[in-house]
Amino acid sequence: MSHKFKEHGDKNAACDSEEKEVCEQCASEASEPQEAQTCDDTDAQIQKLQNELSEITDKFYRANADFENLKKRLEKEKDSAVAYASESFAKDLLPIIDALEEAAKIDVEGNELADKIEVGVKQCLSLFIKTFEKYGIVPIATDAGFDPSVHNAISMIEAEGAKKGDIVQVYQKGYMYKQRVLRAAMVVVAK
Repeated sequence: MSHKFKEHGDKNAACDSEEKEVCEQCASEASEPQEAQTCDDTDAQIQKLQNELSEITDKFYRANADFENLKKRLEKEKDSAVAYASESFAKDLLPIIDALEEAAKIDVEGNELADKIEVGVKQCLSLFIKTFEKYGIVPIATDAGFDPSVHNAISMIEAEGAKKGDIVQVYQKGYMYKQRVLRAAMVVVAK
């Protein structure tokens, strides 16, 4: 019986070795698609992460560009605010210069005191004009044609020797402050 058992044992051993071989073969066959699937999953994850990185990098560059643009715009606005900080003060001085110009036009002859006042008014006017020019406040030219961006036409008249659009009379001088119109010139324009 021991011989039979041995024989039976050898069959089991042979069977076990065949089963092991088949199992190993099955396992290796099963692992190949699994490895391929794992590789595909890894490639997909890598691609997904690369896409996310690309999106985040793009958002970063856009946010950085927006920040730089904002910084430039704020700097420009600050420079403009500093440059035009005196604009309202200059507007308040315009009626004073208008009054001085009108006073300088008055011609009083024969009165010594009036002559001295006239000289004083003209000197004040001259100082005002020089100071205005020093700070970028200049009169708007009225010798050229009508320009609606700097002139305010209060009326239109027929004028001999004037072409259509010529300024024939100035009611109130206009002034520019740097590149801005401080006050438009009030003019009469030829038809």
